[in-house]
Amino acid sequence: MVKQGPDSPEKDELAERREQITENPGAKKDAWAQTLADMDALAEELEAEGWTTVTLRAGDTATKGLDSNDDPADDDVQYGIVHVVPDNDAEAFADVFRDDGFPVYDVYRAEVDGRVFFVTELRDPETETAVFIAGNFLRHYAQPLVEAAVEHGTLYTHVQRLDGTHLGSFEHDGYEKFFPEADRVVAEN
Repeated sequence: MVKQGPDSPEKDELAERREQITENPGAKKDAWAQTLADMDALAEELEAEGWTTVTLRAGDTATKGLDSNDDPADDDVQYGIVHVVPDNDAEAFADVFRDDGFPVYDVYRAEVDGRVFFVTELRDPETETAVFIAGNFLRHYAQPLVEAAVEHGTLYTHVQRLDGTHLGSFEHDGYEKFFPEADRVVAEN
């Protein structure tokens, strides 16, 4: 659905969105299936080494940048990648999440028709626990987030329920694994 009213996107943008949705839906479906298979394979590798793993399949993933009046130091201001997870995944996540845990992360990504499909791997070597989150988003909507990440040198991953209940956040010491082209893209704008 597209918001209607005074803040609605222009008709050209609406047509572009419709075209993106209808263009080659099989390729996007295949890319998502491959993303989930890759996530499961990564989790199985760590489980074979004795790690506890949790896999989350985001029902929705959004990229959230900063508004001009946002202060990133304010705890209520969130920028980053926001994953919405179903209740059963939320419960599994809550069982292992620690505010001070998961200092190691990797990102596995691919692009298909302007959509980024990715798995974020978050590891806590101290407890031998790993969380894997699969998500996808349209690359061109990520520009405000890319700009915020480059400006502040960090990126966040947020996990929440469909009702907006915040389950946990992770701070990443860089953005390059998520957006390898970020410096070039920001320099061009």
